[in-house]
Amino acid sequence: MTDQEAGLRARLVQVGIDLLTEEGVQALSLREIARRAGVSHGAPRRHFPTHLSLLSAIARQGFTDLAEKVAADVDAHRADPRAQLMALGRGYLDFALTHRGMFELMFRHDLLESGHLGLRDTSLPLFQVLVDLVARVQPLSDVPARVVAGALWSNLHGIAQLWRWGSLQLATGADEVEPLLRAALDAHLGPEGR
Repeated sequence: MTDQEAGLRARLVQVGIDLLTEEGVQALSLREIARRAGVSHGAPRRHFPTHLSLLSAIARQGFTDLAEKVAADVDAHRADPRAQLMALGRGYLDFALTHRGMFELMFRHDLLESGHLGLRDTSLPLFQVLVDLVARVQPLSDVPARVVAGALWSNLHGIAQLWRWGSLQLATGADEVEPLLRAALDAHLGPEGR
């Protein structure tokens, strides 16, 4: 791939990210991305043979950004795996609330070809970070760390979605997401200091 081709490929992904941020998943058409990138409507097909492959490339950048954020947040608490899990949870929820369109796209496996363009290679290691931290917090649990991590992730994802929609604030009267995060960790890992 030439530098010019790589540049166009990167520009198409960035335009997609910008469009996603401005207008949401429903606005991500090949034609609109091409128009905003200033290329013919057929140009994206030279780099992305299907619409799904372009969406996967956009989502891959979201997973890369989330992984970098989580790594920095977790690294700040190296000595305490429970604090690392709190930091990971905070980072996940913050990303969900500040990157709404991207967060929605990243987990829409019905829209994405997750085996293309390394999307699984980017998303699964992020889940493995969660599994490893759960295993460090609960080394003697009868439930496999991968199962607990999956349940915790589902809970975090649900908190993110329901908070975004305003449902949790209405149902719980909470004005901050932090108590919900702490309750999720306690529910899946037991109370802190146990």
